Amino acid sequence: MELDETDRQILRILQENARTTFSEIARRIDMSSATVHDRVGRLEESGVIQGYHAKLDPKAIDLGISAIIGLRVEQGREQDTLERLQEIEGVQEVHLTTGEWDVMGRVYAEDADALRELMFDRIAQMDGFARSQTMVILGTPHESEELPIADEEEE
Repeated sequence: MELDETDRQILRILQENARTTFSEIARRIDMSSATVHDRVGRLEESGVIQGYHAKLDPKAIDLGISAIIGLRVEQGREQDTLERLQEIEGVQEVHLTTGEWDVMGRVYAEDADALRELMFDRIAQMDGFARSQTMVILGTPHESEELPIADEEEE
């Protein structure tokens, strides 16, 4: 889908606050609410907008520890491993990668004991698992869900 500058403005506003009303977006970009509604619908249908989510504080929901994990899997088992990881509670992100690790992910757990159980009893027991490295996250000074949206003339 080809995005014009109006689409890009709408996307910037929605990334800033997904709860912004169509009328507020329309006011900010000098357009009718109906047109904004139609454009957002088109952006959703085409898959440019993939969803709207509430960002939660993990500690507020008793997930006091998080970690980045690197996994080495048996050759040819990558897709199976990706699918199985997605089914494990506590696995937040799964990425197929190049380099030392075949798969990288981010996991959340209640505490160190729960993280150990997640890693040893769930992930390390998967068929195709070869080895892993777990890096506990001590702090997250920056994290953003917002993607940079280039101006139309920059492309």
